[in-house]
Amino acid sequence: MSTSPHERIDYAETLPHRTKIIILVGVMLGLFLSALDQTIVSTAMPAIIKDLQGLDYVAWTSTAYLLASTTMVPIYGKLSDLFGRRIVLLTGIAVFLLGSILCGISQDIFQLIGFRVLQGLGAAALTSTAFAIPADLFSPAERPRYMGLFGAVFGLSSIIGPFLGGFLTDSLSWRWVFYVNMPIGILAFFFILRTMPTLASGIKAAIDWAGAGTLVLSVVPLLLALTLDKEIHAWDSPLIIGLFAMAVVFGALFLYAETKAASPIIKLSLFKDQIFSVTMFTSFLNGAAFFGAFLFLSLFLVNVSGVSATEAGTAQIPLMLSFVVGSIVASQLVARTGRYKPFILFGFGTMLIGFYFMTQLNVDSKSRDVVWRMLILGLGLGPTIPLLNLAMQNAVPFAYLGTAVANRQFFQQLGQATGAAIFGVILTTTLTAQIKVEMKPIFDTMPIAYQQQFDSATLRNSLSADVTGNQSIEGAMINGVNTQFDALTTQITAAVRDGDPAAKAAIAANPMVPDELKQGIASGALTAAALPKILDGFTTARETAVKEARSTATDIGLAIKRAFARSITQIYNDAIWLVALSFLLIIFLLPEVPLRKTNRDIEPVLEGE
Repeated sequence: MSTSPHERIDYAETLPHRTKIIILVGVMLGLFLSALDQTIVSTAMPAIIKDLQGLDYVAWTSTAYLLASTTMVPIYGKLSDLFGRRIVLLTGIAVFLLGSILCGISQDIFQLIGFRVLQGLGAAALTSTAFAIPADLFSPAERPRYMGLFGAVFGLSSIIGPFLGGFLTDSLSWRWVFYVNMPIGILAFFFILRTMPTLASGIKAAIDWAGAGTLVLSVVPLLLALTLDKEIHAWDSPLIIGLFAMAVVFGALFLYAETKAASPIIKLSLFKDQIFSVTMFTSFLNGAAFFGAFLFLSLFLVNVSGVSATEAGTAQIPLMLSFVVGSIVASQLVARTGRYKPFILFGFGTMLIGFYFMTQLNVDSKSRDVVWRMLILGLGLGPTIPLLNLAMQNAVPFAYLGTAVANRQFFQQLGQATGAAIFGVILTTTLTAQIKVEMKPIFDTMPIAYQQQFDSATLRNSLSADVTGNQSIEGAMINGVNTQFDALTTQITAAVRDGDPAAKAAIAANPMVPDELKQGIASGALTAAALPKILDGFTTARETAVKEARSTATDIGLAIKRAFARSITQIYNDAIWLVALSFLLIIFLLPEVPLRKTNRDIEPVLEGE
């Protein structure tokens, strides 16, 4: 079959229906692999933080993944046009599985972040080809019937992922949330290898290397500047200012490169269309708000509500389930009415209500109090993503549909990455301040030796209860009490029975020993015969100190819960403004254009025009 350089091969006409279905099965296996990873990891995050001690950089475990996948999506799209979808999809699975193995064996938070970048590079190939292949296989009239399957994949992964992540974390280790990718990925790899044709498009498109390079060099410094701990690197520090300057310079170079590229990553002329511009901006805001809602939910459920990782994963199912229901119902209503703007507004309006209720969570909130709020939030999130995509696709020329879809996906994922970075800074900054406020009354009555065990950094990385339910703070304090009394018992025995001068000096300096006992030991008036009675007195004192330690540990645990509750609800407070801005943009700036019946309603525009 011969084609011109600008003519796409029409697989919708040339491939048998059975072959198309087999191809879709392979694509959905790959997409399921990527979608599952996004939901399964969040549930294990509290255990990862506890093991790797990395709360300050927790947002980067997701930001790094999103950054890599976001910047590579359009590049993989070009590569799949040049070399075929099959080879790109297989390469993506192989890279993703390698990243998963390395994530599982990570020994510190920085290794995990680096290997999540590798995972993101593989995931970009999976998502870019997954959303391009249905357009290769089916005409616009047939496509909606099969696109519903992709929504089902995301729905299934959203339901299975949180529960499976919690179960694996509680039963085995958080490392298994990465190892579990192996059987699914190997199955997908060999299925695609044996059943999928090359699926080359026939289009000879150049890769925008200059755009890709300058985009990475702009976005990475921006996110680093937003994410780095501001207690160490203040906003006006040379490093942060330099990173922002680098982001601006390379951002300008990126925009220049896009004006010169024959096939740019982001086609700037599309922003002349008002619908395209509004959907890009609201997709960015929506991505940031959605990720803020999802990323830190497990921290609240584990650290405040006190549930296990499995229960936290199960409690998140309603959010994703209502998201899928909202998406399907809204899409069906649009198909019947031909209207999309009212349902987009309904989605953002419901999100505003959901986020408001999330801000009302507090230290007394149980998992059931979180669940019904998440149902409302998910019901609002569901219609926004597919309908914004529909509005954008309906507005742009069909010749640019692939570029426009990739751009919308890019802006949404960039919003997620930026939201994760910004909300991560908000969490760590607010949590540090809240812990200091909550711990001050406790520290005022606590010996200095105990205070030094509970600095802000330690408390921010310590859960109020670990994943097995053992009270780690209480255990640490009781161990400290027993250690002190064990040492004191040894010193008193050595001083009274053996007359050890060093032991006598240590007792004389110990504020825990009564003055009368100090004098008796110093003068030698107390003999070995009095030792059992002396030690019995300290046994009673030990029991009293253990009770006080338990009481103090309870107060500390409650203080940490209050600090976490106020810090995480602050994130929801800030997310409200993103949703409110999106709501206003849709009301005043998004015109509603009648849905096109065919792709020929708008004349194609050649590159360069």
